[in-house]
Amino acid sequence: MSRAHRIVFANEKGGTGKSTTAIHVAIALAYRGARVACIDLDKRQRTMARYLENRQETMVRRSVTLPTATVETFTADNLARLDQMIKRLEKDHDYLLFDTPGRDDKFARYVATRSHTLVTPINDSFVDFDLIGQVDPETYKVNKLSFYAELIWDARKARAKADGITIDWIVLRNRMHKTEARNQHRMLHAVAELSKRAGFRPISGLNERVIYRELFPSGLTLIDKGHLGNLATAHIVARQELRELVGALNLPELIKPNANIEETRNKILA
Repeated sequence: MSRAHRIVFANEKGGTGKSTTAIHVAIALAYRGARVACIDLDKRQRTMARYLENRQETMVRRSVTLPTATVETFTADNLARLDQMIKRLEKDHDYLLFDTPGRDDKFARYVATRSHTLVTPINDSFVDFDLIGQVDPETYKVNKLSFYAELIWDARKARAKADGITIDWIVLRNRMHKTEARNQHRMLHAVAELSKRAGFRPISGLNERVIYRELFPSGLTLIDKGHLGNLATAHIVARQELRELVGALNLPELIKPNANIEETRNKILA
């Protein structure tokens, strides 16, 4: 790749599993052998930065080496400084991931409109669906795009016109529950209908699981199976969910010179 592939995880609402998903994708790419850098745009919570710092501390404490990612927290207050950070990190990395705050933020919007892959995680509920579209309260048919969806729609058109790059916008349905079948059915159809109008790709994400919160202090992920002890059946299922999620992102493959292509492709989550 001539420059880093930019992957932005953005949602103006919090609590959607955005940081957890971003971390797992970053480490999955690192396991492929990719050089991964992360920029944490949430200078108050620093969830992504703290997670990777915890990972580094675990490696030192256990005297082990794990695939990981470079991480920096953006703390400046102007776009020029952000551009400088992006250009500096892009020089030596294959993928550049951004974790954004769960609120309206000018820096988050800036990187979203300049991404190659934009991932918007939403909880499987109409509360979160409202971020991208509004539905009729009686029929649950989509009435119109939300302000955020219109923003991304316009940005994608402008980006394609300016440099010929089409932003691959993905809406990731996270924290899905199987207890409310009717609501899930309505959500599934609403997301599918809106995807045709807004031009995003809907994919399934990660179910709600306690293990994701338990892994944070150690900085480990479900991919680090050799360092997690015996995994319960639910955790094995969660790893399969993650495998499918990463595959559905359709990110450009990193194939190193003289590498066995099939071996490289099968490296992740082996």
